[in-house]
Amino acid sequence: MYLLGVSIFILLWELLSLYFNSAIILPGPVETGKKLIQIIPTKHFLTALAASFARVILSLLFSVPPGIALGLLSALNRRLDFFIRPFFNFIAATPVMAIILIIFLWLGAELTPVFTAFLVVFPVMAANTRQAARHINAGFLELFNAFDMTRKEKLRYLYIPEILPYIKAALASSLSLSWKVTVAAEVLVQPLFSLGSGLQNAKANLETAELFAWTIATLIAASLCTALFAVIENHEKHKSPIHT
Repeated sequence: MYLLGVSIFILLWELLSLYFNSAIILPGPVETGKKLIQIIPTKHFLTALAASFARVILSLLFSVPPGIALGLLSALNRRLDFFIRPFFNFIAATPVMAIILIIFLWLGAELTPVFTAFLVVFPVMAANTRQAARHINAGFLELFNAFDMTRKEKLRYLYIPEILPYIKAALASSLSLSWKVTVAAEVLVQPLFSLGSGLQNAKANLETAELFAWTIATLIAASLCTALFAVIENHEKHKSPIHT
């Protein structure tokens, strides 16, 4: 069914390109495919891909561990929860483009995509972790309290195992989100090497087929990262004692 869906999409794309009959408005899939094959082996593309990938990973390293930690702490401490809630509401209400432009004034083109992705992903990870920790099984919590477990023991043996599946799901979403935000920021601020700069340059030169090719290449890179994460998660799941 997946291949059928892809085939129908490509067919519709080809029909629309024939209808418009303009490579500037909508190049066909064959023309775009040829351009994609041309740009992928180039040093320029590979350098841009490596730079964008590094920014995505860096943004996740900055946002995921602190987001999990803050989410757990806010679930355990209502005062902290009320203190940080306005910050999360402010970030959620601020347009991403406004965030990019403001950060660009402070950090320049190279770091703006990283910090923008951090500001978007960090609250998502914290909110998901907080929500998961708030829904810990009440019976288990009472049992741990009855045995007079310390907060550290509760964290290690109750909270972390219970919220881990939610964290993995949030991490998968954050990975995809980080790619989108990072490349969007790159398009706007144009670092020297980036997928976003490739997209912007193709658009500025009215090379629509190349623009589509850079877009598809970006989608492939993001999809491969998500698929790799799913493979690793599935491998770890089968290594757990439950599956042995």
